[in-house]
Parts: sequence; structure tokens; C-alpha cells
Amino acid sequence: MKPENDKSLRDHLLSLLSEGNAHISFDDFIKDFPAGFCGKKIEGLPYTAWQVLEHMRIAQWDILEFCRNAKHVSPKWPKGYWPGPEDLGDEKLWRKSVKTFRDDLTQMEALITDPSTDLFAKIPHGDGQTILREALLAADHNAYHLGVLLAMSRMLKR
Repeated sequence: MKPENDKSLRDHLLSLLSEGNAHISFDDFIKDFPAGFCGKKIEGLPYTAWQVLEHMRIAQWDILEFCRNAKHVSPKWPKGYWPGPEDLGDEKLWRKSVKTFRDDLTQMEALITDPSTDLFAKIPHGDGQTILREALLAADHNAYHLGVLLAMSRMLKR
């Protein structure tokens, strides 16, 4: 791949992970979300906002660890990717999840921007996955759940 194309691809991946593009960015959502509502149940929905955020954090962490650690063992699906139903969350847990999510996102971005990272090489301990695929998966998953959180935020503010 030409160096300018490689840089362009990496820039696009970073943009998908951290900027809004056609959806809200994580930081834009977080700054406007009323954290005091994070553990409040919404009628008809199975999760609180914190539970969704924590699910995002766990999934992103799992993707990141899979990319860089051959000994990583993913949580059991689906239970291991969600907090327990009795764990509704509170402002302290919300802040912790936000910080950890951002830290892991920064590490994913570092992996992508590292010129020694071959985005197209198969991850040796995987079954065909590449760093490119995993970065796209993280961006897609985060965008989906940010949309869920945005809808929840609007419902909570009514």
C-alpha cells in the first residue's frame, strides 16, 4: 500500500472511533448526559444507561485485548459482556466507566497509529481477524450503543 493511502486509512479509522461523523461522538454525548440519571430504569427498557456504557466498555476492552494479547480470554457471551441486572450503576461507577472507556479507546488509537501495526495482517491467535476488522468492529459497536444511550438520555430528560 502506498504510504499516503496507509495514512489515510489510519486517519479514517481514528475518525470513526473518536469523532462524530454521521453520529454523535463519545465525548459529545458524555458532556451532555445527566450522570445523576445513569442508574435510573426507564419503563420498557431492560438496561440503565450505566449498564449500556459498561457493556460498551467491556466490549471495547475485549476487542483491544484480543488485538494485542494472545493469552487474553474473552468473557462468556452474553453474560460476561454486561453487568448484572441488579447492578444499576451510580455516578461513581459512571465516571469510572467513562474514564476506562476513554483510556482503552486511546490505546486502540495508539495501536492503529503505530506504523509497525499491519492493519491487514491476520492476528496470529485469531481465526482470520485483522486489526482493521477489529477497529471497525469497535467503531461500529460504539456507534450503535451511543445511539441507544442518546435515546435513553432523551427519555430520561423528559
